[in-house]
Amino acid sequence: MALHNQTGRKGEEIATRFLMDKGYKILHTNWFYGKAEVDIIAAYDRYIVFAEVKTRSSTDFGQPEEFVSVSKQKRLQWAAEGYIYQHSYNGEIRFDIISVLFDSKGAFTLRHIEDAFWG
Repeated sequence: MALHNQTGRKGEEIATRFLMDKGYKILHTNWFYGKAEVDIIAAYDRYIVFAEVKTRSSTDFGQPEEFVSVSKQKRLQWAAEGYIYQHSYNGEIRFDIISVLFDSKGAFTLRHIEDAFWG
């Protein structure tokens, strides 16, 4: 596995643990709808949360959360619609971004942006 893929997987594991520690119930990780992937789908309070995890090892090109493009947001929204249809879900949804930034020593900072965007 390429280093950037390993970094991404590690970030997703950290983000999943973070959400669980905050009381989120993890429903799915790496869930696909067609070619669209949702990193984490979780239940929290009255929401189903669709979370995109962005992990980086430097800010040379910007903060991790800045890499959630408009096209990525649209793919996530499309996948969420599929999830809602497949599970006959009628409640509220939310799109979150979890940013994980590693430093050169392997320590990380995590930023959870709730309700980061909406279609």
